[in-house]
Amino acid sequence: MADPPRFDKKSRYTEGRGIAGAFEGETVTRRRLMEGAAQLYGGIAVAAIALPGLGFALGPLLEDNNPTRWEDVGAEGDFNDETYVPRTFNIVPQVGDPGKSTVYVRRFNPKRDTVVKGQDPQPYVAISTRCAHVGCPVRYIQASQKFVCPCHGGVYGFQGQVEGGPPVRPLDRFYTRVESGRVQMGDRFSVNSEFERFSPRDPSNHLDGLWQYLYPSRPTV
Repeated sequence: MADPPRFDKKSRYTEGRGIAGAFEGETVTRRRLMEGAAQLYGGIAVAAIALPGLGFALGPLLEDNNPTRWEDVGAEGDFNDETYVPRTFNIVPQVGDPGKSTVYVRRFNPKRDTVVKGQDPQPYVAISTRCAHVGCPVRYIQASQKFVCPCHGGVYGFQGQVEGGPPVRPLDRFYTRVESGRVQMGDRFSVNSEFERFSPRDPSNHLDGLWQYLYPSRPTV
């Protein structure tokens, strides 16, 4: 009776290690090769899902920290607290005229404007004309005291709150201040339905809860 073959578990070759179905001169079995390929593809799939999420989560750490730029939009006497006055504001001065946009400005009205606890009210309300749905320019209708978007029927109330259509949040606003009797506008910020302030977001982005981490502010917004 012949002695059973002896195998070396440390052998370089699969045949020498006694692996079933091994071929002479083979160092990796087809099964092991397929397992490795499956693990590689699985790792790529996980990375494809996890890395974008990680980038969104870390996005706020990369926000633009440049000093606030203030721009004069007129004398205090040019504005009142009952209606909006359109003003042209250079949002992106680096690109010249293409960086300009229309902004609706009025004096803060304590009887009509929402005051959020813990937030100092702005002396003037400066409403962005960029619709919070997909970014189309809205227009203020004095007769109805509403902002209307011509693209998809978005309707906003006197404070810029959503009253109809597909927008997901109120219109964005700009910080304001008064210097030597002149009204100045600074950075833009977004507000939720309670008018709590958030870093500016793209149109269609929600602000509250988990959404603020899935859609963080970007320096270019």
